[in-house]
Amino acid sequence: MARIVVLGGGVCGLASGLMLARDGHEVTVLERDTAPVPESVDEAWEWSRDGVSQFRMAHFLQPGGRIVLEQELPDVFDGLVSAGAMRMDLLERMPPTVADRTRRAGDERFVTYTARRPVFEQVLGRAAEDEPSLRVRRGVTVKEPIIQLGNGTPHVTGIRLDSGEALQADLVVDAMGRGSQLPRWCSDANIGPLHEESEDSGFIYYGRYFRSQDGTTPQSFGPLLAPLGTFSILTLPSDNGTWSVTVYISSGDQALKRMRHPDAWNAVVKACPAHAHWLDGEPISDMMAMGGVIDRYRRPLRDGQIQLTGIALLGDASSCTNPSLGRGMSLGLLHAKCLREVVGSHLQDPLEFAQAWDAATEAQLTPWYRETVAEDRNRLSEIEALRDGLEPPQPSEPSQALAGALLTAIMHDPDLFRAFLESRSCLMPLSETFARVGVPERILELAGEHERLQLPGPDREDLLRLLD
Repeated sequence: MARIVVLGGGVCGLASGLMLARDGHEVTVLERDTAPVPESVDEAWEWSRDGVSQFRMAHFLQPGGRIVLEQELPDVFDGLVSAGAMRMDLLERMPPTVADRTRRAGDERFVTYTARRPVFEQVLGRAAEDEPSLRVRRGVTVKEPIIQLGNGTPHVTGIRLDSGEALQADLVVDAMGRGSQLPRWCSDANIGPLHEESEDSGFIYYGRYFRSQDGTTPQSFGPLLAPLGTFSILTLPSDNGTWSVTVYISSGDQALKRMRHPDAWNAVVKACPAHAHWLDGEPISDMMAMGGVIDRYRRPLRDGQIQLTGIALLGDASSCTNPSLGRGMSLGLLHAKCLREVVGSHLQDPLEFAQAWDAATEAQLTPWYRETVAEDRNRLSEIEALRDGLEPPQPSEPSQALAGALLTAIMHDPDLFRAFLESRSCLMPLSETFARVGVPERILELAGEHERLQLPGPDREDLLRLLD
């Protein structure tokens, strides 16, 4: 079997390492952070993971990710449940305006179990340490890949560490996330450049975690992610009676950046009737802020030609998006499952593997990237128009106009609500939903008959007054 080196010991790195090791491969995961995996869930919240800037920000395991975890790593799924992950059935969030609430075959696909990122990673980390064919080395810094240059396509044959140690590999998996060093390494080796598309999503996040005394989480009176004029609120239940509240704004909205102060942030959330009760808990984190969030897409090719073989970009190293939709972990698990399948059938020929991996990524991951970027752009243009006292512009793409109409239609149709959930749950991209016979017509019909409902919250004038 193959020797495989995985760069990065986060969710994607550990999950792919476990899958590949259980297929009989000799797998080594290299993680630069030195702190060992905590022994307990309580200790996980204090875990030092300096290499992951969003480690304690809001995370959510979508149903699509839960399905992959349950199928591919059932013991990890069981461990997550035992660690206190909260069971959520997203179909229970069907709006009261939908008359037909009858359960149907297949509705179980909308169930998930979710937990804070440190808890999920602690469960994965313990499973990785107990796996005989998997070695996790922490406190290790990678200097560069070992690249075989010749007349053909450059080929990665291993990894060289800062210590000078060289690790030979039949495949290197880049699970270094948003901070992947692969473009720099390719530039240093005069390879490429790789194909890359990148733009700032345009948002800043201010969030905090809370815990209840009785182990319960607040009741929801709207969607998990709720747009409220020039800001949005993301409320995510989590494990062991914990939850997160995150407010996100346009990074160009200087006035709203006052929400980095807890008192101002609290005032805004309290002014939102459907969300104020989410503050009724004990804060277990300081106010956390994150900006400069990049939507980025990479492929190891140029002009249709593979530029480098022997390496696979995984998860956020391949494409990363605005985290407010909660897709990162789930799409990373889906990508890891794809890697397991492609390694199992194509690893013997490096060029064939690279082509098969690129095709699988384009089919399984890229559609989600495209749809998320389009949604980011539309929401940002809406925020900026409202901030300037203007009517939000109509989406330039027909698919995005249809996506906007869908938000009205789902309030009145159980089939369209399920279709919307499939997209939000990482089960099916909207592009596939819109391709179904009769679906676009039904969406536009309902959107034309009903007004789009808005959750209550402060208008722009009141918002600025709260922050004054």
